[in-house]
Amino acid sequence: MAEEEVLQAEEEVVVESADSETSEKPNEEVVAELENSEVSEEPKEKERSTTRSSGKQSGERNWYVIHTYSGYEDQVAQNLRQRIDSLDMADKIFDVMVPIEKQIEIKNGKRRTVERKIFPGYVMVDMVVTDDSWYVVRNTPNVTGFIGFGVRPTPMSVTEVENIRRRMGQDEPKYKIELKAGDLVQITDGALKGFQAKVDEVDSQKGKVKVLVSMFGRETPVSLDYLQLKQV
Repeated sequence: MAEEEVLQAEEEVVVESADSETSEKPNEEVVAELENSEVSEEPKEKERSTTRSSGKQSGERNWYVIHTYSGYEDQVAQNLRQRIDSLDMADKIFDVMVPIEKQIEIKNGKRRTVERKIFPGYVMVDMVVTDDSWYVVRNTPNVTGFIGFGVRPTPMSVTEVENIRRRMGQDEPKYKIELKAGDLVQITDGALKGFQAKVDEVDSQKGKVKVLVSMFGRETPVSLDYLQLKQV
């Protein structure tokens, strides 16, 4: 009887120890899973902290460039001006400009003055870049982003702004001449009408084109009005 009690006690001890080993395994697995989850969360936390720190803007006033969908430049400028008023950002965003210049376009033999965008798909903004002002500009409809590195816009240089203003302020429009050196053209008016020639130089300011006409076995330079030429 005593031997049976001892054997039963030993069996109970064995069972209890087996149960304790089985119950420890899930704990080890849970600990391992928690440790792994903490490791995998660390990069995310670092990534979030990097985003927060990179979102801090310089707070400097400059001209900056934003990229828009092509053909929406004027609409973006108008929407941004409305957002500046409605969101009370006039103390941080001062001016919005779509750079344009006048050009003389020749179509169907007729000359007309047209306005062309200097940089299609881009709009200039004079602003102090803070987190708030950056958000207002960046989230204007049809704006795809600032020109710069990451979330930090790159300011334009004073020289760049002055050159663009100079182009916009020119009273005499430029000629839009879609010819370049080496192009073959036909002379459509004047004493050399019907002759073919090769473009040598293009003067967009005056609307003149110097061409080389083959005459008597040699090439003769002739200066003509752009209206007198047709591309072959």
